[in-house]
Amino acid sequence: MAAWLAALAGLHQSATVMATLAAVAAGLGAVLGLHLCGLLGRPAAPARRYGWIALAVLLGVVCGATAAAARVSVRDAAPVRALVDERAQVTAALVVRDDPRPIRGAAGRPSTVLLRADLVRLTDSAGQRVAGSVRGLVLATDPAWRALLPGQRATARGRLSPPRGGDLTAAVLSATGPPTRHGAPPWPQRAAGALRAGLQRACEPLPDDQGGLLPGLVVGDTSRLPPAVEEDFRTTGMTHLNAVSGSNVAIVVGAVLLLARWARAGPWTAAVLCVVALVGFVILVRPSPSVVRAAAMGAIGLAALAAGRSRAALPALAAAVTVLVLVDPDLAGDPGFTLSVCATAGLLLLAPGWRDALRRRGVPPGLAEALAVPAAAQLACGPVIAGLSGTVSLVAVPANLLVVPAVAPATVLGVIAAIVSPVWPAGAELAAWLASWPAWWLVVVARQGARLPAGTLPWPGGVTGALLLAVVSVALLLAARRQLLRRLVAVCTAAVVLGALPVRLLASGWPPPGWVIVACSVGQGDAVVLPVAGGRAVVVDAGPDPAGVDGCLRRLGVREVSLLVVSHFHADHVGGIAGVFRGRRVADVVTPQLAEPSFGASQVRVAAQAGAARLRAVPVGWGWRAGGVELTVLGPPYPLHGSRSDPNNNSLVLAATVAGVRILLPGDAETEEQRALMGALPSDGVRADVLKVAHHGSAYQDPEFLAAVRPTVALVSVGAGNDYGHPNPGLLDRLTRAGARVLRTDTDGDLAAVRDGAGLAVVTGGVRSGRRR
Repeated sequence: MAAWLAALAGLHQSATVMATLAAVAAGLGAVLGLHLCGLLGRPAAPARRYGWIALAVLLGVVCGATAAAARVSVRDAAPVRALVDERAQVTAALVVRDDPRPIRGAAGRPSTVLLRADLVRLTDSAGQRVAGSVRGLVLATDPAWRALLPGQRATARGRLSPPRGGDLTAAVLSATGPPTRHGAPPWPQRAAGALRAGLQRACEPLPDDQGGLLPGLVVGDTSRLPPAVEEDFRTTGMTHLNAVSGSNVAIVVGAVLLLARWARAGPWTAAVLCVVALVGFVILVRPSPSVVRAAAMGAIGLAALAAGRSRAALPALAAAVTVLVLVDPDLAGDPGFTLSVCATAGLLLLAPGWRDALRRRGVPPGLAEALAVPAAAQLACGPVIAGLSGTVSLVAVPANLLVVPAVAPATVLGVIAAIVSPVWPAGAELAAWLASWPAWWLVVVARQGARLPAGTLPWPGGVTGALLLAVVSVALLLAARRQLLRRLVAVCTAAVVLGALPVRLLASGWPPPGWVIVACSVGQGDAVVLPVAGGRAVVVDAGPDPAGVDGCLRRLGVREVSLLVVSHFHADHVGGIAGVFRGRRVADVVTPQLAEPSFGASQVRVAAQAGAARLRAVPVGWGWRAGGVELTVLGPPYPLHGSRSDPNNNSLVLAATVAGVRILLPGDAETEEQRALMGALPSDGVRADVLKVAHHGSAYQDPEFLAAVRPTVALVSVGAGNDYGHPNPGLLDRLTRAGARVLRTDTDGDLAAVRDGAGLAVVTGGVRSGRRR
């Protein structure tokens, strides 16, 4: 109960309420855990037990409110708030709290870094100083910021802006130049930085998937993790493996404990060795919320082990949550911290009973443990994951069960590679190579699990979805205690699965028979598919992220891409190109001749080289034909420069014919390119039955161009809740009044035009992308 109350806190947006609710949960869990486990005396009578509960709740409210109020008052201090409201230009003296993390800018550029820092002193342009440490975020583009380590003191100039809210961050500093360092970081952080860099060097010879996963698995460094692998782990419920948490701490401390027992060390000696390993590991991986929670509980558990009180694990968890939330109320709103607490609570409360029940039914001890642990963790974390993602995973438990044997070897070998890297680089590479084999198994399980149909089911999001799944989970647990209800639940579950799954797998109705074009729902971006033959297709653009286009191609059963056309190089058209190549052969990639923006062009070039696809820029008049698809490049008729957006107005404009249906794909061509086309082509040169509306339905459309196209069907690829005002209502009204059937991916999901006898029909897939900005 304490863990799920903390989960509700994690889904809330108010720092004060988050901390208070989590403190109530932690206080209740700590006092009840200590009392019921006999650490405060024998279990009391029911009346006295209610007194303990009331005392715990009161204590949690008072302590949580006091701690949160103190931190919020510091965050909202009037001098700092005034500078933030003015968006003042300041010189900030700061202390780095975490490693710099690359983030994507608006155009998909990875040059911006984000780091958390304590803003110790702020000096405005008038020379007035505001002293007092507050939490801040620093956004910087200068490469010098990437080399900073936690604990480094520095000064920087920049402009303040308000934070997103919902936590204890007081300001965002947009740095305008490099930082000025003052001294060196603390020696433990320098040592940890050297070991982390050594692990990265040891992983460089490995394949991209394993080489990017291993540092994330060992020290939580996901800077090299391919987006496709990251999405697979998220889909299969294995994301916790990429963020260091209690499982990693348990593996490292457990390995040290086994060595100590092998050497016949006493309890106190073993505990001291484990504490040393624990402190070193926490410094190596950085003290993130989940690691801090795991380390605090591990320290208390080791003390209980040294004192001979090994049954004190539940009170240790409750005490750790209580202390950490009171010390840092911001942890109450951290999803990683909440998931870590829930997973540990599930392992302590549910896994032992389930393991013993399986063993009583003849299941071997090792298999019983392997089945009980991931199932208990998934059940405890399920409500939080459902609230955060709006989905319920059906593959998470079997996927986590399959990777259990590989996690410990990969983690231990990765830690060895990091430790020996400064003194023995060749040995570090050998250890990393050995660790890459269990890491390969993790990647395979995640990839195959993500491709299973019906692997995830939609679920209400937010607090409502979390509470709903929590109620369902509790009801199932209670039902499982009675034999009759247990059998009834089992029969009903089997009936639902056997009845619904074949329908979902075999009779989904997607793709519809006779489809000639599908506009994929990929958010604020474009991805269009034209069928060539069974399992083969032409793809035009790849959307903003790999998961969206990969999911659309999987739903269509596309196993080979005969041709990938990139209309232009903006991130909302090429950001997902890795998803097109994911598990598919791509024969050719064609692009426009204007290679701008350069980062998008580089992204396409790297993906084509990695996928062994031929890459070329094509001119006007270039044609292609295969199966029932014929393509011709209509524009741009000449290079356009100085327009409102040159990349948009140099988009490849394609005329496609599929099964006799003429389709026009203008990319993001705006008014200038549309007018240039009208001047260069005959009057019927752009006529089409189906129009993929240019630039997500923006207002920059030429009326004469639209009148010349005269589409029967108009498909708008657009993201829900976008900040651009797409699609333009006036444009939609113009198309509708001209007789076109207009459909949008933000409201209708995947869109298909179907050849229906002599005419056209439209079918929607109902799979909508999430909110994108």
